[in-house]
Amino acid sequence: MSDKTTTTDEVVAHLHSGMTLGIGGWGSRRKPMALVRALLRSDVTDLTIVSYGGPDVGMLAAAGRIRKLVAPFVTLDSIPLEPHYRAARERGAFELMEIDEAMFMWGLRAAANRLPFLPVRAGIGSDVMRVNPSLRTVTSPYDDGETFVAMPALRLDAALVHVNRADRLGNGQYLGPDPYFDDLFCEAADSAYLSCERIVDTAELTKDAAPQTLLIKRHVVTGVVEAPNGAHFTSCAPDYGRDEAFQKRYATTPWPEFATRYLAGDEQAYQSAAREDS
Repeated sequence: MSDKTTTTDEVVAHLHSGMTLGIGGWGSRRKPMALVRALLRSDVTDLTIVSYGGPDVGMLAAAGRIRKLVAPFVTLDSIPLEPHYRAARERGAFELMEIDEAMFMWGLRAAANRLPFLPVRAGIGSDVMRVNPSLRTVTSPYDDGETFVAMPALRLDAALVHVNRADRLGNGQYLGPDPYFDDLFCEAADSAYLSCERIVDTAELTKDAAPQTLLIKRHVVTGVVEAPNGAHFTSCAPDYGRDEAFQKRYATTPWPEFATRYLAGDEQAYQSAAREDS
């Protein structure tokens, strides 16, 4: 068993233009924003992004890094529609595969299990088939003869996720009310990078928390980054909630101005500027 600790910049050094990148979290909740910010400081572009979208998608879209987006939604939660994503989408900046939330999950499950697709009822009878003409259906081979959407596997070159705690071996722990689907993102990827609020000894992970909180297993993790406040401005309960004031500033500030103020420097500069303005 090896020490997998690394840094945000070292993680991004393993990423390259044209890859398919999965980003964990949900909307504006527990997004790996320190890793996303490091990605924005690089020249990596032409990405296919797979995400239950939030400001991760909004920032990458505004910066022109996305070639294709696969998502069921892009939201800031308390601000229903992510404005920077919307602006990029309205100007036709990237291709969009918009699918049902359950279809998205089933695509991750198919990839995690190394299957080409999984059958799912979600999408049948809706416009999701019309707006995604590449989707196919399958008929049950049993007596029921039911028709399902054949949701293709969402296979990822790499995944980025953020959790509350991790050890140096790559075991990741969530302490909030919802695991989201970060484990599926890691299992669906060829390489998975985990950022966390704090790296602790393995024994400490279950000292005050149930073993079931160990969401991500070390065998699917490539690298671990200790990134305090690394989900900011999204929430990372119970460590901190969403920074609503900062999120509003992000949503109402023109992208060039926001990027110059908060993304021109390293992560330490971002955290310092965010504290000053919060």
